[in-house]
Amino acid sequence: MLIESTPNFVPSSPRVSVVIPVLNEERNLPYVAARMPGDIHEVIVVDGRSVDGTVRKARELWPSGIHLTQSRSGKGNALACGFAAATGDIVVMIDADCSTDPAEIPAFVGALIAGADFAKGSRFILGGGSADITLLRKIGNNALCSLVNKLFDTKYSDLCYGYNAFWRHSLDAMRLPDHTRSASAWGDGFEVEALINVRIAASNLTVAEVASFERDRIHGQSNLNVVRDGLRILKIVLQEFLAVRKAGISRGGRPRAAIRLRPVATERAWSAVVSGSKTA
Repeated sequence: MLIESTPNFVPSSPRVSVVIPVLNEERNLPYVAARMPGDIHEVIVVDGRSVDGTVRKARELWPSGIHLTQSRSGKGNALACGFAAATGDIVVMIDADCSTDPAEIPAFVGALIAGADFAKGSRFILGGGSADITLLRKIGNNALCSLVNKLFDTKYSDLCYGYNAFWRHSLDAMRLPDHTRSASAWGDGFEVEALINVRIAASNLTVAEVASFERDRIHGQSNLNVVRDGLRILKIVLQEFLAVRKAGISRGGRPRAAIRLRPVATERAWSAVVSGSKTA
């Protein structure tokens, strides 16, 4: 069904929660911590039952952070657990392998302060890029993104990228699987990014695309399987379209094209807020 949401009052100095799903990322976490902005309200680390020293290292790096063990398995479930624990006005989702740069968080927060409900990272607009994406992943992402744009009347430039930020009220539109249940569910895996983007597309929320550069993973191997996870994403997209169609939502009821913002303007908006809070 169509979710109507009225943006909440924008606080003069929003609290930012950063959710980081982790699985055997002990060696990468120090790099993530080193790039984390200093004005973060809380860091939430959600562990997928790592067998290395990830949990110990995360507690060492963020002793005042929130440290959880996810209820099931998969990135989507880890994010759902982290979102449920977040207390900030704004929630940011990043990866633990250093591919998503925490130093870009001000750009995403700035887009939300400037009026967006949901700030969606894009590697394929001016100012963005990727040192990590393979040709096969890029072809698959472009094909799935084009399909979503056609079915949901959006103009997304990127679909399968895990760097996003949003005001807390946007969680209602995402309707992620209940993290308290033991049974696995669609949305528990890597398809979660597409699920979130598609459900946001079927809402009345305002989306801003923010240029982001995807870096190489520093240590370890990705758990992503291009073919398996690509098929899961395709299934999610088709299921969500059929659900929207069944609910009788007209094309005119869907959101406007995504607003595209470059990092400089959004960082200025965030810098103004931070400066104001420090001098208040």
